[in-house]
Amino acid sequence: MLGVGRRTPFASSRTRDDVPIADTVVFIPAWNEAASLPGVLEEARRDLPGVDVLVIDDGSTDGTADVAREGGADVVSFPENRGLRAGIAEGYRQAAERGYAFCGRLDADGQHPAAELARMLELVRQDRCDVAVGSRFLPQSGENGERYRPAPERVVGTSLLRLLMRLRLGQAISDGTSGMYAVNDKALRLLADPYVCEAPEVEALVRITDAKLRLLEVSVHMRQREHGESSFKGRRAVELVVTIGLTLFAGELYYRHARRRGERRRDLVARPLGGGKRRGLDRLTGLLKRG
Repeated sequence: MLGVGRRTPFASSRTRDDVPIADTVVFIPAWNEAASLPGVLEEARRDLPGVDVLVIDDGSTDGTADVAREGGADVVSFPENRGLRAGIAEGYRQAAERGYAFCGRLDADGQHPAAELARMLELVRQDRCDVAVGSRFLPQSGENGERYRPAPERVVGTSLLRLLMRLRLGQAISDGTSGMYAVNDKALRLLADPYVCEAPEVEALVRITDAKLRLLEVSVHMRQREHGESSFKGRRAVELVVTIGLTLFAGELYYRHARRRGERRRDLVARPLGGGKRRGLDRLTGLLKRG
């Protein structure tokens, strides 16, 4: 069950019977981000006028939901921590069910400047694409001559990911794990499906290209990570790249293997998209290890 907080939207640009109604929502997945969220919401209020802001509270225990409401955001709360994949899917699902025409996503840690998301949303509004993804690694990315500096251990994994994605998607993607998205309503239901890969951003790109939506990478400035660790580190990096590779190429093979073992399809897959080619991959890494 979800807990839905009272709706206290930011100032909206459209009205119906003198009641402000926004056509755009920006959602922020958050787990125990009470310390960083006030700054993120203040920046969103300043740089994203006329939009509604929705915080997806992923079972936080530090008062994240209360902080979000105090900052003027609407809140949907999970009763327990479900992980980023669930938070992302819920954000898009809420946007679709509430009838928004446009949707953006920001991280709760402040890494994504709201002003950059505003540029991306404008590109979608102008119908230059269906989905805009912010990239830290395009030649024009950065601000005032300063570029995002990935950790050394991340460079190899990111380079391999770029190669795999170019082969699978048929186009170059410089920042496949970027979480800064702006989309129109054509993409909402597509991106609201449950995610099965540990890299939901990569899975989202597969869905988008398989559905033949117009995808545009946009050079942006992102702040350096202040807390936590990169996923591309040590053994974790190897496992994540293997899982992503299998997400991109071997889903159908894994599904057939599981069928031979008599496992139920509903335990392995989310609702098919893109012609049913996407398959559940929760145990892909274990399968690979077993040979």
